[in-house]
Amino acid sequence: MPRNDFRTPRLYLDSPLAGGTEVSLDRDQANYLVNVLRLARGDAVLLFNGRDGEWRAELTGTGKRSLSAAVGERMQEQPQPLDLHFLFAPLKHARLDYLVQKAVEMGASRLQPVITRHTQVARVNLERMRANMIEAAQQCGVLNLPDIEAPVAFKTIAGSADAGRLLVFCDEDADVRDPVAALAAARPMAQALLPAEAARQTLPLAVLIGPEGGFAEEEREALRKRPNVVRLALGPRILRADTAAVAALALVQAVLGDWRSA
Repeated sequence: MPRNDFRTPRLYLDSPLAGGTEVSLDRDQANYLVNVLRLARGDAVLLFNGRDGEWRAELTGTGKRSLSAAVGERMQEQPQPLDLHFLFAPLKHARLDYLVQKAVEMGASRLQPVITRHTQVARVNLERMRANMIEAAQQCGVLNLPDIEAPVAFKTIAGSADAGRLLVFCDEDADVRDPVAALAAARPMAQALLPAEAARQTLPLAVLIGPEGGFAEEEREALRKRPNVVRLALGPRILRADTAAVAALALVQAVLGDWRSA
């Protein structure tokens, strides 16, 4: 894996990137580069769009409200994303910001809010989620941006929904003393979900984190009946939902995800 350059400012652009082209930066980006970082014409920046890898570019103007950059060498190819869906009961403001940022850093490919019986937040600001996603990707060298989905009712993801994906269901009431061993035992189940002719090496995975009030008993029962499910407890301590998200994603990445080949 190439070493990331964290000294050069890094920006996300929702436009195609290719060597020898010139791209426009928006007003906020221009303000940040010129007025905050005090960059000038000819200074280097790194650009990515979640599709074309990471590119080195040079600023071609120093306007305070508009700015452009000449795209040069590609520094990193676009990596293959992990097929990891992160499903979660929405949290309030700052804690949801944290949860989204950490899920992006941990390699989630889809962020899916789920409204459960005890969810305390019914409305989710998807634009704010997207802003936090981009901020985390810019700061941490992430090239694959997850899809951000609108909230769905719990029944949408229960039962046999998306049965061709291993669902790791985190529940403090689960009788699992060794979550690492439980996930390792589920590896053959996860690999069986891949089509025989599949060329990809990533397993179709999902991690589900419930609300702070926990899952309702009927929700637990629905999840237990779902095909290809692993029910986990995350140790002897009760974790806040945002802490549980980081712990669960770390476990899944270490045992079933792309940490094993990093």
